[in-house]
Amino acid sequence: MPEIARFYGIIIKMFFKPKEHEPSHVHAIYGEYVGTFNIITGEMIEGDLPLKAQNLVKEWLSLYSSELQKMWNDQTITKLPPLV
Repeated sequence: MPEIARFYGIIIKMFFKPKEHEPSHVHAIYGEYVGTFNIITGEMIEGDLPLKAQNLVKEWLSLYSSELQKMWNDQTITKLPPLV
């Protein structure tokens, strides 16, 4: 699973579309915790990510949702800036 960004100990990754399912989403990993986030809504679909980490991921998603959706549609993964 290619890494898209890394910030505050959170790693954001995305599988290529042929292996994944709708809705478009990213995976956030924070230590032993994992969360799957809808790219469009920013909501956590599933997982056990702590609330503070969830909020950081949602903030980052709000900045880059259009770029992430393009990656999902085009199946081209690129690095994005971290949340600062």
